[in-house]
Amino acid sequence: MDMLLTNAFWIGLGQIIIINILLSGDNAVVIALASRSLPPKQQKQAIIFGSVGAIVLRVILTFFAVMLLDLPYLKIIGGALLLWIGASMLAADDGDPDLAGHSQMMAAIRTIIVADLVMSLDNVIGVAAAAKGNIVLLVLGLAISIPLIIGGSQLLLKLMERFPIIITGGAALLGWVAGEMFVTDKAISDWIEANAGYLHTLVPAACAVIVVVVGKWMASRGAHEDEAGAASGEAATTSESAK
Repeated sequence: MDMLLTNAFWIGLGQIIIINILLSGDNAVVIALASRSLPPKQQKQAIIFGSVGAIVLRVILTFFAVMLLDLPYLKIIGGALLLWIGASMLAADDGDPDLAGHSQMMAAIRTIIVADLVMSLDNVIGVAAAAKGNIVLLVLGLAISIPLIIGGSQLLLKLMERFPIIITGGAALLGWVAGEMFVTDKAISDWIEANAGYLHTLVPAACAVIVVVVGKWMASRGAHEDEAGAASGEAATTSESAK
């Protein structure tokens, strides 16, 4: 308990909290996007469970951060996964809130945890550096960030209801983050720095566009399939009635 009385402890704690405030914006976007289709009660549950699960995994990831970030192609794989998550969430059909069940909430929680884990590959370096190997400081700092992420997610959910364009912007942000992961992967980052620095902007921008275009296309295709299914159902009902 003596460490609680030292300036170094409180300075480190403050640094971790600030880092998490600055880096939690995209995480809040993921949480809001993943839970927006759920009924209000399940939205809160998905946000809380997803955020807590993501923070726990982030603590674990922090212990292996330096080693993981030195692995080539890891961030490329994570970026590809994040592209798919962004497009899938943009394509998600809101549907009827009354029909949203337990499986949908669990799917939202899984999406939140996986996306947060992928996007935290870089973030944890800053947190680990601020903690300086102090496990108590690390866990406490990340625990304090939970209400910050939850509060930001709930605010974004309310804004998404009023301004649906934020949903598209959020998906584009995930695409941008995925692009940044591609160009900073250990396998190609040195070559890009030496020969093609412009890719640091071009690739994230292209990925943001790809997520929006693919997500909109998937949503359009899903809507057409639903209409075709409804028409087929009506035809079958009419035929049955005629008999």
